[in-house]
Amino acid sequence: MGVVTLGELKPSVSGKRTFRPSSSIRHATEWPISDVSSDLTIQVGASTFSLHKFPLVSRSGRFRKLLLDVKDSKVSRVSFPAVPGGVEAFELAAKFCYGINVDFNLSNIAMIHCTSHFLEMTEEFSEKNLVTRAESYLKEIVLPNTSSIINVLHHCENLVPLSEEINLVNRLINAIANNACKEQLTSGLLKLDHNFPSKAASIMEPETPLDWWGNSMNVLSLEFFERVVSVMKSKGLKQDLISKILVNYAHNSLQGTSTVSSLDVESQKKQKVIVETIVRLLPTQSRKSSVPIAFLSCLLKTAIATMVPTSCRSDLERRIGLQLDQAILEDILIPTNSPLSTHNTMYDIDSILRIFSTFLNLDEVDDQDSDFRDENQMMYEYEFDSPGSPKQSSILKVSKLMDNFLTEVALDSNLLPSKFIALAELLPDHARVTSDGLYRAVDIFLKVHSNIKDSERYRLSKTIDCQKLSQEACSHAAQNERLPVQIGVQVLYYEQIRLRNAMNGGHNQIMFGGNHGQFPQRSGSGIGSGAISPRDNYASVRRENRELKLEVTRMRMRLNDLEKDHVSMKQELVKTGPAQRFFKSFAKKLSKFNALFRINSIRGSGTARSGSQTRSRFPFQRRKCHSVS
Repeated sequence: MGVVTLGELKPSVSGKRTFRPSSSIRHATEWPISDVSSDLTIQVGASTFSLHKFPLVSRSGRFRKLLLDVKDSKVSRVSFPAVPGGVEAFELAAKFCYGINVDFNLSNIAMIHCTSHFLEMTEEFSEKNLVTRAESYLKEIVLPNTSSIINVLHHCENLVPLSEEINLVNRLINAIANNACKEQLTSGLLKLDHNFPSKAASIMEPETPLDWWGNSMNVLSLEFFERVVSVMKSKGLKQDLISKILVNYAHNSLQGTSTVSSLDVESQKKQKVIVETIVRLLPTQSRKSSVPIAFLSCLLKTAIATMVPTSCRSDLERRIGLQLDQAILEDILIPTNSPLSTHNTMYDIDSILRIFSTFLNLDEVDDQDSDFRDENQMMYEYEFDSPGSPKQSSILKVSKLMDNFLTEVALDSNLLPSKFIALAELLPDHARVTSDGLYRAVDIFLKVHSNIKDSERYRLSKTIDCQKLSQEACSHAAQNERLPVQIGVQVLYYEQIRLRNAMNGGHNQIMFGGNHGQFPQRSGSGIGSGAISPRDNYASVRRENRELKLEVTRMRMRLNDLEKDHVSMKQELVKTGPAQRFFKSFAKKLSKFNALFRINSIRGSGTARSGSQTRSRFPFQRRKCHSVS
């Protein structure tokens, strides 16, 4: 290898002094250069570099100020306690001063950019200087690709505060948000094209921006991640994409609730900050939110474990309440923060009460809004609240969810009866089509809490609507010694009403679900039956009418079968001569049986009815006996 010589400083066309290294320097690969004795020692942290003044002065404004613009021209040692990017970044900048090629990549571009600004390697001191080269790489290679921007932004975290001072961080964050919005627009246009394809063309689901770069945001620190998502929201990125980004980041950053309790204090504080930050970044609360309820449930469990502020916890509870019809049992099994003992329950009942109350309060808001609607719109909403409507379907889902939750927590021996009763009374009467699930939960609770007070036992049993129990549940309840005697009598009474109306062919008013029984409807605590809106009452009546019609149809089919059997028996008896006496006695008994039903019916109604009306009430009409002969 030839001797490496240093070029001389000479003015450029623009009048600036520029160092023009010889061809041997521009293509040199050996570092450090040892052919020429060093006249300057530079200490960066704990490392020392033996270099030359002229290459450094020709490229760096900082070295020029330190070496040429001072009175003492015999400076031979310069110390930099801290250089952005450390020893590695300074070495790359020094090589560039000597004309050695520097390879730019996503891992070193941030520190090279910061170090070039730190050493003031701008166009003022040399053409195509390091700052200009780094800027060109950023614009041409980094900024067009979102994943590359995120990678460079991640490396900027260790270069603060200089990366902030030179505005590099803000440029990268805005570039991420701009690219995300552009890709969102492109994705929307692709979906529009796929919505109107030719019949022979196959429909392909276009990818979303998240499929390309969403997962790479997990490498960012919490501070940078929050800034990026905030700018995305301000620029109009869709909420479903924001939700997916938050879910991915939380999945990689948060520990499970069982793991959080075993972490040290410092780690728990970090988990707490992450939860609070993610909750702040969640999209606007709504009933059709794009945030999965399972994710909200996990956030709430972690929030309770890390003891976040009440405002953060309340925000999560309200979000879950707005989407409660999408939840499953696991989503609402929220453990308490206190360790299990003889006095602590397994699950946070107060939190569940607030969540269900939020869902039920939505009906009150709808009722207030209905004051500003005309009659036609209200009639349309009545149709919307029919048993098959989305709103009524949501209420039924929530009622089943509540019954499942009650069955689960009934096994907790530490659960106070007052808490369980508050949960059982929370839903309005029309929310349940059947009370079998509630009865099962109450029965389990009474079995586990055998020492419950009689007053609490009676109040808890009153939450069961005996009119909505199935035949199997009625049979079990009638023989259940854990229930109060009054409830057992009530079950038997409604079962008798059921059988009597079934025998009458459904012409009498069937009382299941009605308000005309001797036992009044229960009044729930808090938000209960007293808060039923007219639309909900209308929907309940429609549902009950459907059930009654189905029951009447079923009983008529049974009566038709009985009449056919009666006719066939009569024909067989007519054919057999010796059996005429038996047929006459059977007809007499049957007429007495019909007369008994007629007497009971007259006593129950208290009014005399015409002969035609009386005959229409009984399935077995009295017929005249004719001689067989």
